[in-house]
Amino acid sequence: MIKLVPKVLLNPQLINNGGQTRGMATLKDIRMRLKSVKNIQKITQSMKMVSAAKYARAERDLKVARSYGDGAQAFYIGTELQPKEDKPHTPGTLLIALTSDRGLCGAVHSGVAKKVRQIMNEDPEAKQMKIVTIGDKAKAMLAKTYKDNVLLMFNDFGKRPPSFGDAITVANCILQSGCEFEKGVILYNRFRSVVSYTISELPVFSMEALYKSPKLDIYDSLDESVIRSYHEYSLASLIFYAMKENACSEQSSRMTAMDNASKNASEMIQKLTLSFNRTRQAVITRELIEIISGAAAL
Repeated sequence: MIKLVPKVLLNPQLINNGGQTRGMATLKDIRMRLKSVKNIQKITQSMKMVSAAKYARAERDLKVARSYGDGAQAFYIGTELQPKEDKPHTPGTLLIALTSDRGLCGAVHSGVAKKVRQIMNEDPEAKQMKIVTIGDKAKAMLAKTYKDNVLLMFNDFGKRPPSFGDAITVANCILQSGCEFEKGVILYNRFRSVVSYTISELPVFSMEALYKSPKLDIYDSLDESVIRSYHEYSLASLIFYAMKENACSEQSSRMTAMDNASKNASEMIQKLTLSFNRTRQAVITRELIEIISGAAAL
């Protein structure tokens, strides 16, 4: 005698063979996800510790490097090269975008690139501007968009603490590039605190602008060779100072980003652990129900 089975029981969506139910993760999936998040948390915690050590060193170096930047800016202010009020960027301005080669540090690099785009978009004669990118991040974000404006590109400066030799290399390449500019602007991240930094502009000037300065004659014994030597040294000093400011901002931002990532991983681990326990309890309950139902049927 053939026993007819109701058609609804043959629906594959209602048959449970111990596999994954639609819309629900299995214990294996949750366990793998939980293990993955725990590994990520270990990595972010390790990166936070490394960044904290590098930040402490960068902050100590920054205190010494600020004297280089203050000295060069004092000369510009004393000779009235640097105006007291902000003025729009003139045509032919040289933009030096300073970033590094490493990521996972928040909006440190994208903020500099965004500032360059803002200057280029607001200036009707932006085609006359030249861009110097320092760091792979600035190169990646600006080289394709402004390929006709990019003058020089530097990398391998953010993988180690910046040195004065790196600044000299960049300054010599800019001076030997043949680019004629009256004014230049270094765009960098100025360090304020562990959780705060600002996108700042640091002006630099050409040799011709130095000769045209209103109060250059207040300094004695300034011939052409002295002014040229000081111009090269001041450009390297300002780039070195901006590198140190940017490096300290980068390490503090990365430390904060890794700390937030570790906290987010902890919250995710708690939710996954709760989901894993609930799913396991549901599986045990279902198996007990099947056993009791089978025993009652006998």
